Amino acid sequence: MPVTYTNRKGFTYTLCQGTTKTGKPRYNFVRDPEGRRVVDEIPEGYEISESVNGIVSLVKKRPAQILPEEVAAVEAAVERHPKSHNYRVNVKHDRIEIYESVGPDVDDLISDLRGMGMPLFDREKDLREILERGAQFTPILRFTLRVADAETRSFGVQRWCYRGSIDDWIDVGASGSLDQLARQLIPTLGTDKFFELY
Repeated sequence: MPVTYTNRKGFTYTLCQGTTKTGKPRYNFVRDPEGRRVVDEIPEGYEISESVNGIVSLVKKRPAQILPEEVAAVEAAVERHPKSHNYRVNVKHDRIEIYESVGPDVDDLISDLRGMGMPLFDREKDLREILERGAQFTPILRFTLRVADAETRSFGVQRWCYRGSIDDWIDVGASGSLDQLARQLIPTLGTDKFFELY
């Protein structure tokens, strides 16, 4: 039976195998597998990964450096944010990244539609679901594990800089326990204070 995966947008992908120029196997997920070599099981040492934006890929398994309780601390801080639906948490090997929705806020858009006299009736929930499912996200804040010994787990922080001359990650200058950093910095998301972090 083919390996399939349905992403957050509701699209189903099938794992297929090709070959590189050097003859090594190359795996990718496609929506239409017709004419391709379909894979029946996930290759040894690999796992399925879905990006925040719904891109499905096959990646090599790597030992996790981020602990589940650290991910939970960041997710809890994001959930406490008044606009939590605009943010997603993603773990990448030795760091936790926060992504922000690109485009209009769903709540603001629905409010604007109501203000324009558009009758949403009982369709507001459906509209919200469609907009959130199709949303695109960009990384804006990340916590990177710096020290990972038995007694200390210290994280550094970077935020995305939007200055045209930089457009890159910049250090925020904060470091310490992830729980403390998350509680201190995540509330600044979507505010002017976020751009003052250096």
